[in-house]
Amino acid sequence: MSRYFPTTEECSQHTIFPGVHIRTAAADSMMLSVVTLEPHAVVEEHEHPHEQVGMVLEGKAIFWIGGEEKTLQAGDLYRIPSHVRHRVVALDQPVRALDIFHPVRQEYL
Repeated sequence: MSRYFPTTEECSQHTIFPGVHIRTAAADSMMLSVVTLEPHAVVEEHEHPHEQVGMVLEGKAIFWIGGEEKTLQAGDLYRIPSHVRHRVVALDQPVRALDIFHPVRQEYL
């Protein structure tokens, strides 16, 4: 196992909601998460103390962050401050997104 180049098999993998799968790699104070949503999968509304920024890599999904709603597609960015409620619903195709969290989400290690 390389300290600097984790392979897919070495990353932590979780299903966090039905049809929502993540693969994570963490450093000392931040975490990267590759998220895959099956068509029509839902990230239920929630909040956490972690700051989160991300980018949709493929597919389209509706994001609700705070009081705002927007349909995002590949290349679109989002940011979710600490303790802001948010939710995501994938549309008719699979969605992949990249999330970065600070600090590390211990439950995803």
